[in-house]
Amino acid sequence: MDIEIRDIRKKDYKQAIQFAIKGMHFNLYVKNKLILNLYGKYFWYDELDRATQVIAAYKGNELAGVLLADMKNEEKRCRTFGKTIYIKVIEFLQNLFYKGGAGVYEEANKAMTQAYKRNNDPDGQIVFLAVNPEIKVQGIGSKLLEAFESREKGKQVYLYTDDACTYQFYEHRGFECMGEKKVILDFSNKKVPLKCLLYSKRII
Repeated sequence: MDIEIRDIRKKDYKQAIQFAIKGMHFNLYVKNKLILNLYGKYFWYDELDRATQVIAAYKGNELAGVLLADMKNEEKRCRTFGKTIYIKVIEFLQNLFYKGGAGVYEEANKAMTQAYKRNNDPDGQIVFLAVNPEIKVQGIGSKLLEAFESREKGKQVYLYTDDACTYQFYEHRGFECMGEKKVILDFSNKKVPLKCLLYSKRII
């Protein structure tokens, strides 16, 4: 069955959260299932809240993958008061209890972005790209990226990833590594070395 690109259904948000948890390996850093799911929900809501492009891939009636992007001069698609409050609460708790984890990651991304923007003026950022690990179909991520690029021709975009994720996916699709920074995430009972990466591409 072919992959169809269309708008995401709200009832599939929970599934998208699980894509993020598994595909972005949040379980490497957090073992508690409750905290893991709360963080996955926070991560999804945070990216969805700022997204101007929300592109979903479906195999039949099943969600196969999602791409979110935040582009200049485009309207936010899914911003709501409830999501914003949830994000603020989790950020407060995160800064209170896990500053050595997410805070270190965010600071690394901020430093790379500042260096990148000294010589670049990007039009936007891909903030989320994850696929359903249970669907044994090749090319879902590529189809999502192609759909996004068909809407944003001529624009320069960037994204964050790290060496715990399949960053080679972006290299094979014309993205160039514009920054990297090694960090150690400290989760009180576990220290995780990681290389944060920033990739960029001019869409043609």
